[in-house]
Amino acid sequence: MGDGHTHHHAHGHGHGHGHSHAPADFGRAFAIGVVLNTGFVVVEALAGFLYGSMALIADAGHNLSDVLSLLIAWGASVLAKKPPSSRFTYGLKSSSILAAMVNAALLLMALGAITVETAQRLFSPEPVEPGPIMIVAGIGIVINTATALLFMRGRKGDLNIRGAYLHMMADAAVSAGVVVAGMLIWLTGMNWIDPVTSLVIVAIIAAGTWGLLKDSVKMALLAVPDAIDENKVRAELSELPGVNGVHDLHIWPMSTTETALTAHLIMPGGHPGDAFLHDITERLHHRFGIEHATIQIEHDAAACALHDDGVV
Repeated sequence: MGDGHTHHHAHGHGHGHGHSHAPADFGRAFAIGVVLNTGFVVVEALAGFLYGSMALIADAGHNLSDVLSLLIAWGASVLAKKPPSSRFTYGLKSSSILAAMVNAALLLMALGAITVETAQRLFSPEPVEPGPIMIVAGIGIVINTATALLFMRGRKGDLNIRGAYLHMMADAAVSAGVVVAGMLIWLTGMNWIDPVTSLVIVAIIAAGTWGLLKDSVKMALLAVPDAIDENKVRAELSELPGVNGVHDLHIWPMSTTETALTAHLIMPGGHPGDAFLHDITERLHHRFGIEHATIQIEHDAAACALHDDGVV
């Protein structure tokens, strides 16, 4: 692109890599969650067979899908910490985005299965034993809520952890609904209460799951994270001393916790030095939470084939 055009990487000049946006270690939380929920699946399935409750057996299948989702999220959190290689130069950070998508899809599939089962029961209610069902569902509330609490602190900063949190809270809500339905059936003898309660719970969970799926798809398509205003970033760079223009600006998620940026700055006065570039990366990090910035300095926009923002 001509002489004097300098490519600068944020981490090469004293900008530390260990930021608050880095993925937290939830390995212990995943391990506890997997063990607790696997044990509950076995107990719930056995109770379903013993008391002839298809609702418990169906919910055990749903909980089994949650164990799988926890394992997927756990695997992604481990992969995200792998160092870069010559093949995967960013490491495997984006595996956390894929995990969030898979978990959203699993939740929707589980909701679909529950909806089909619920619709069948709505038109032909079957007699149930509310007592044992309420006891088992009560245990489910405790286990799922406890597991969800393990992920609560990371649910806002990491979409992958948010997926795990939503799975567990969804299960706790289902179990709470089963307890309420069991109590109402016990008091009134009306078996249709169970499927109606299930449909309400499914609708609530579906709303949260749709948000998770939408956010993970946007990340997979390299959309600017919702918390960052591209116009404000552009203005921040444009107002730097000596900068006459900004082009080829790209902001995208490297993972569910880290954001990257590349930009070309037009500086007719020439390269201002590493201190200037270091200051830019610090400002981008502190103002916008962008950890991984790459800045290129150019004398003249016309000399750059990427000067038109419509070209990528």
